[in-house]
Amino acid sequence: MDTAAFRADLGLIPETLDALAVAVDAGLPGLEGLPWLEARRVLVLGMGSSRYAAEVVGRRYRAAGADVVVELASSELLPPVTPDLAVVAVSATGGSAEVLHAVERFRGTGRLVAVTNRPESALGRMADAVVPLLAGVEASGVACRTFRATFPVLDEVLGALTGIVPVDRFDGPTLRRAANANAQLLDGAGEWLEPMTGLLAGPTGTWILAPAERLSSAQQSALMLREVPRRIAFASESGDWSHVDVYLTKTTDYRALVCAGSRWDAPALEWMRSRGSRYAALGGELPGAELVLRYDGDDDERVAVLSETLVGELVAERLLH
Repeated sequence: MDTAAFRADLGLIPETLDALAVAVDAGLPGLEGLPWLEARRVLVLGMGSSRYAAEVVGRRYRAAGADVVVELASSELLPPVTPDLAVVAVSATGGSAEVLHAVERFRGTGRLVAVTNRPESALGRMADAVVPLLAGVEASGVACRTFRATFPVLDEVLGALTGIVPVDRFDGPTLRRAANANAQLLDGAGEWLEPMTGLLAGPTGTWILAPAERLSSAQQSALMLREVPRRIAFASESGDWSHVDVYLTKTTDYRALVCAGSRWDAPALEWMRSRGSRYAALGGELPGAELVLRYDGDDDERVAVLSETLVGELVAERLLH
């Protein structure tokens, strides 16, 4: 990881999303052969950031009636090869050891699709079809642009495989709105980044909450704080928080970033306020928040999931200095 290049990678996010919007509108390369697989079931495999994004997209397809399962590539409990099962392996580098091991059983079946930023990688060579992420080179080695690219690219892949079109896909206009939102957050960082960093960088760690529909925002933000400045950070789903993380508000200097929008925000905030926890609100007004950060399009789940992670990423980069 080249931490010195991380800020530059983040600065390229709006440009990358705009370019992806053009590619999605034109039809992504590699999609043309996928409908012929006629998959009734789809298994998506990934690790880390790839799986975080895949879970969000997969959940949207299941809600639309598709039989899509997202699984850790490290699991030994994967389904057998069957004629109605297509497997989509997601790996930004195309070299994740767990992904390469998992897809061995599906190699040569004619039903293995790779989603990767490096089509020439080991994963790309193993797959029957390759759909590139088109995110450009991440000089830092940290998945930030590839993370965002996974949402629209996997969305297109699942649509081609299942023939199902969920409401509100990650289409070209949405990607352009997300590019604008990321640019707005980057341009305004001079005003909000220092106070946000001071609030979130608690002595016992940082917690990020997000709705189930955008859980990747909490997971990726926490990962960035662990990976880049090597800080203690945790991710929680907003509703599940009241069952797994509430206890720590009683014994720690609890600092949280709450990605607003869950119907279960209120119970979590009630516990935090009653115990003197400190938190910021992202993407919506929340009672008791010391800081509130809004941006254009934050009322759209798709724009939010492509944009709100930038706050955690910029805080992580700031904590390097």
